[in-house]
Amino acid sequence: MEFAPSADDLAIAESIRQLSDDLLRARAQDIDETGRFVSEHLAPLAGLGVMGLNLPERWGGAGASAVALYLGMESMAAACCSTASMVGAHFLATDAILIGGDDAQRARFLPRAARGGILGAFALTEPRAGSNPADMSTRATREGGGYRITGTKHFISNAGHADFIVVFAKTDPQAGARGITAFVVDPRAGGVSVSRPEKTMGLRGGHAHEVALDCVVAESDRLGPEGSGFRTALKVLDNGRVEVAAICTGMAREALALALSWARQREVGGQPIAGFQGLQWMLADMATELDAARLLGLRAASLRASGARFSQEASMAKLFASERAGAIVDRALQIHGGYGYSRALPLERMARDIRIMRIYEGSSEIQRNIIARALLAPP
Repeated sequence: MEFAPSADDLAIAESIRQLSDDLLRARAQDIDETGRFVSEHLAPLAGLGVMGLNLPERWGGAGASAVALYLGMESMAAACCSTASMVGAHFLATDAILIGGDDAQRARFLPRAARGGILGAFALTEPRAGSNPADMSTRATREGGGYRITGTKHFISNAGHADFIVVFAKTDPQAGARGITAFVVDPRAGGVSVSRPEKTMGLRGGHAHEVALDCVVAESDRLGPEGSGFRTALKVLDNGRVEVAAICTGMAREALALALSWARQREVGGQPIAGFQGLQWMLADMATELDAARLLGLRAASLRASGARFSQEASMAKLFASERAGAIVDRALQIHGGYGYSRALPLERMARDIRIMRIYEGSSEIQRNIIARALLAPP
């Protein structure tokens, strides 16, 4: 299958790379130190069309291919992973409306989201329902002409700054996953309480929150028919897993570049450490694993662009990229020695940021379950 980027893909990716290198990279360390949310990057990203990179032109988006989206996420993550995480969470919310909503809902939210006028969040995870959303306890019951939603969502990225949150709740608790329905909720309406940001190991500029719900929404805020929410979530997560793979390969690419530069400059015994075979083998493994991860990610992105099913390929890309990128960042830090452990260099921050990639949007163990289920399915 051919999945080389087109000239248009490369042009979009180059514009995002320039913005990332010129703006995001310069602020990344200070954002990590202060823990402030990356909202300052919303306007410049939106001005470049990034906030609608996942949307078709009909709904105000850039009309970019999934390959261009992959490459753009890579560049953002290489410069500032917190920013890439914020954008990725926004894409989950707008993808949910694009996939599960009707034209009136798409027109209501997507053009404004694409131009950065509103920021989205995606609320699926709960304190006792992470890897298995069918276990969720959030309920949506009929009340008047709409629904009362009650429950708690946890680790919801962007929630503290979001203008809309796509919330998943059970409208039929007896139906398991088939009883889950998606709704668009205004977090500033009555009955929605968003906690202070969680104190996380990494992604300190990409805030995650607990969201407590006891609110009423209109029927027009329901995305699709009752019981369709789980199917929507699965399709959205397929997209999101490819984007996580892109974040991982972007960070791994940056780590490898830092390691190569350091190996050429750092001298031991009067010669650059790049001359030592042991270190050369480390670099060779890092480069090989990075290329393999990128090829898996680009394959999944190309399948996504074609309209073909890509659940297995998305899980493979996310699994391999998150695990190998973590190893690449760790080896880059090792090559830097004590300097790599210092907060004066970005590798310490990257080592913290990359760790969550093996957990969120489906842990590595869940990805293995998905892949095995696909392999073992009847032909």
